[in-house]
Amino acid sequence: MTSRRIPRLVVAAPSSGSGKTTVATGLIAALRARGTAVSPHKAGPDYIDPGYHALAAGRPGRNLDPWLVGEERVAALFLHGAAGADVAVVEGVMGLFDGRGDTGFASTAHVAELLAAPVVLVVDAARQSRSVAALVHGFASFDPRVRLGGVILNRVGSDRHEELCRSALESGGVPVLGAIRRDDAVVNPSRHLGLVPAAERGADAVRAVERLGELVARSCDLDALLRLAATAPPPA
Repeated sequence: MTSRRIPRLVVAAPSSGSGKTTVATGLIAALRARGTAVSPHKAGPDYIDPGYHALAAGRPGRNLDPWLVGEERVAALFLHGAAGADVAVVEGVMGLFDGRGDTGFASTAHVAELLAAPVVLVVDAARQSRSVAALVHGFASFDPRVRLGGVILNRVGSDRHEELCRSALESGGVPVLGAIRRDDAVVNPSRHLGLVPAAERGADAVRAVERLGELVARSCDLDALLRLAATAPPPA
């Protein structure tokens, strides 16, 4: 599969509302600030998140949806969109394994499998500590076709909270690649159907994306994330 020529990773979560968009948009912005050309993608038909991705990357945010285009076209569309990029970041949809009906078709996991891309799981660590390890173990072992390459803890409350979560995850074999503290200043405004489109926010959207980039840059191991993206396999 030719899409394997592009270093890439998928940003997923156990459920909606865990912080996928915050992490994906912030990661794109943080990498671009370091001079890395990033190709942004979104699993599913969503049009709002790609608007923020585009602001962060300085190039169009593109959708990857097996339900709309057929799974056989996903890799080719990915390769077309990622041409010229140093790395690609794909934001997932809903929970990692949530697909059409009671199947995994068109889920984030399905897209990751089609791209042979490692997954970074964004876990909302608020109101839990050791239980984070049990949750991550379940997601790591649920489907052997999906490679969970790392965890980013979101909404961490304190140094002690982070220490407890990291300690619980140490023996699980899935590295912690970042820990993001609760910060209401970087939450994008929402309405009934989700985030307010970037185009409606103008300069506010630009500032919000910059703040997300700064947040991820100081909270996550960007070098480790790039190394993980580079493990996506070469052409068969």
